[in-house]
Amino acid sequence: MYEFFLSIFLGIVEGLTEFLPVSSTAHLRICEALLRIDLHDGFWKMYTIVIQLGAILALPVYFRERILTFLRTFPRGERGDRTILTHPLSLTLIAFIVTAVPAWALTKQIGKNLENLWVMAWALLIGGIIMWIVDVVFRRPRTTHMEEMTLPQAVWIGAAQVLSAIFPGTSRSMSTIAAGQVVGMSRPAALEFSFFLSMPTMFVATGYDFVKAVMPHHDESNIAPLGMNGHQWIVLVIGFVVSFFVALGVVAWFMQWVRSRGFVPFAAYRIVLGIGLLMLLIRGII
Repeated sequence: MYEFFLSIFLGIVEGLTEFLPVSSTAHLRICEALLRIDLHDGFWKMYTIVIQLGAILALPVYFRERILTFLRTFPRGERGDRTILTHPLSLTLIAFIVTAVPAWALTKQIGKNLENLWVMAWALLIGGIIMWIVDVVFRRPRTTHMEEMTLPQAVWIGAAQVLSAIFPGTSRSMSTIAAGQVVGMSRPAALEFSFFLSMPTMFVATGYDFVKAVMPHHDESNIAPLGMNGHQWIVLVIGFVVSFFVALGVVAWFMQWVRSRGFVPFAAYRIVLGIGLLMLLIRGII
């Protein structure tokens, strides 16, 4: 029964933080450290992947109409002024490639940082400060809709997202939103593109993690899905469902929030959380 409640709790944490600019990776790692969950246990590796997948699937469900519209109007766009290189779907793919290539080349370095709470603490703190500054300074956007984006903007945002892969705790959402604002995008436009870029990025990253969890090297622990017992399957399903519905609600709420409010509250939260995590680490509590 304990694991059922634990699954609900972690599913809520994942769903709440995956698409907010506060880093779901850092929140999950902090919770797992405080709850003394063995990160090297094969089942919990699989569990983390499954709840991330649940959150990811909330995006195509929420944006289903926008996706269909983009597909229907490719490559000229709704206004007829786009090309095969500047259509929103093309820009999403280009930004993904810009992110994926260096991230793949830096796989070993990324793996070293994934469980490093010190890196996450500093990434939360520094990222929060940067986000606060960007949100206050860049208030005169030139690009108010995702359909108006340019190729250089997409390339810049894709490059900025690499930071979130190298330094867990940075947050994909934070890096892409802040990068978008710096190059003249409005908050809603930057956020929407952040969500669209998250879809291919997270599907590929989650798929890669799944392959590593099921077919690890040498003495790493693993657990194949077909080798799990009924109890473990229930724990996975609970986490997946909770994460999906919480993430779906968060995405809908966040899209409404940014139309009239900024990101400063999230920046302040990151700073407080980063400082708090540093204090816990210094005192040896986690």
